[in-house]
Amino acid sequence: MIDETRVGAGALSADGVAADVALAEVRALRAGDRPTHGGRLFAYVYDPAVPGLDELAAAAHRESAHVNGLDPTAFPSLLAMENALVAAAGRVLGGGPGTTAPDVAGSVTSGGTESLILAVKAARDAHPEQVAPRIVVPASAHAAFAKAAHYLRVALDVVPVSPDTLRPDPAAMAAAIRPETVLVACSAPSYAHGVVDPVAEIAAAAARAGVRCHVDACFGGWTLPYLRRLGEPVPPFDFAVPGVTSISVDLHKYAYAPKGVSVLLHRDAALRAPQYFAYADWPGYTMINPVIASTRSGGPIAAAYATLRHLGDAGYLTLAERTRDAVAGLAAAVREVDGLRLMAEPESTVVCFTATEGGPDLFVLVDELTARGWHTQPQLSYAGLPASVHLTVTAAVAPRVAEFGPDLADAVAAALAAGPVRLPAELAALAGALTPDALTPELVAGLAAGLGLGAEPAAGSSPDGASTAAPLPERMALVNTLLDAAPPVLRERLLVEFVGLLQRPAW
Repeated sequence: MIDETRVGAGALSADGVAADVALAEVRALRAGDRPTHGGRLFAYVYDPAVPGLDELAAAAHRESAHVNGLDPTAFPSLLAMENALVAAAGRVLGGGPGTTAPDVAGSVTSGGTESLILAVKAARDAHPEQVAPRIVVPASAHAAFAKAAHYLRVALDVVPVSPDTLRPDPAAMAAAIRPETVLVACSAPSYAHGVVDPVAEIAAAAARAGVRCHVDACFGGWTLPYLRRLGEPVPPFDFAVPGVTSISVDLHKYAYAPKGVSVLLHRDAALRAPQYFAYADWPGYTMINPVIASTRSGGPIAAAYATLRHLGDAGYLTLAERTRDAVAGLAAAVREVDGLRLMAEPESTVVCFTATEGGPDLFVLVDELTARGWHTQPQLSYAGLPASVHLTVTAAVAPRVAEFGPDLADAVAAALAAGPVRLPAELAALAGALTPDALTPELVAGLAAGLGLGAEPAAGSSPDGASTAAPLPERMALVNTLLDAAPPVLRERLLVEFVGLLQRPAW
């Protein structure tokens, strides 16, 4: 019998286990995860609440799970599906025959981060004469741009955003362009607050300087065009904007495909060319990769293809309408609660709010919402912007909107009654004085233990004696308050060390 509360994580037993036992272990482990369906998780997952869609995607994934994207001549089915996905994304984002960007070309990637890394790579490699290339991004740009800069050894020039509009000033973006700049980026919308950057002005500045302009529409690229068709005032952001040279859009977000599928589009194939990697100077096969990975499973691509074919244009328009209405309902609920205010009026699929003076401690509020079954995403304060609570809204949220308002008001009342988190004096001093270089794994382990994190694994029940990690504490307000008090560089190091504590072999 499987003890579903404590499943052993050792993958290899002496003689293997029955298929139903292995599956039962996976299901038992999944029981501790956040709910991926039901409209109560406002981050990480995208649920359209379409009956039968999960089963369709799983069946399509199974059909192509062992197909290898390494060689499109060996598996033409995958090439055909990739080309269809690129065409669909291109059409949604203002490209293709009959548009001002008829020659759009693209690639299917594993996610938004890979798409952004490749956009930076293509821009960098298009200018081999630049020995110290740079990219310009707003402070609200996705962290994947910083990851790309780090991996590719490209300097990152960050332009602040206005505390009032949460957008960068186009003039400041233009002023940040240097002779070494190879790419300027903007968001449609930014993940944190859900606002669309002034793409037209930024792209024009990039074009005047002869620099590529990438629009990160990973988050909203599949919904903003449909919201525009529904009459929402969506500003220009796609290939209809002169100067936009590339766009990324994640199909595993609002195209509602399973995880692992994004599309990177370029205005034409010549702009895409530096994205490729080719190598023939060895005795094996000549490697030609359009994306970072060589071997790629066809499963996610087939699942995305089946999802898009099944939902169709009309289906996505309906889902966008449901999502729009859910956003309006959630924003209204926030406005009705004393002590809270919206960070920005919603213009995409995000509701982001913060506390007013005298309002609740947001990190306590997040815990109170979690206790009521609502899983939100706390965002730490940054460069004059207050801490906030982020809600990614999907079509599945629509039936839940009426429940959220009363629970939010009740959670705010409970958070006010509990009062703000007070860091112990020693922790407050540590956050203010400690430098990243002074952190050691032992120091972080002690700190994590004091916060109820990273405890020693509990004994498991598998035959080979494997173990499972201890669960995280139910309430995270103290942890978030400590992180909020630390400067970003210290936050990074603390979390790197903490995740390192979590990621340990289950011997």
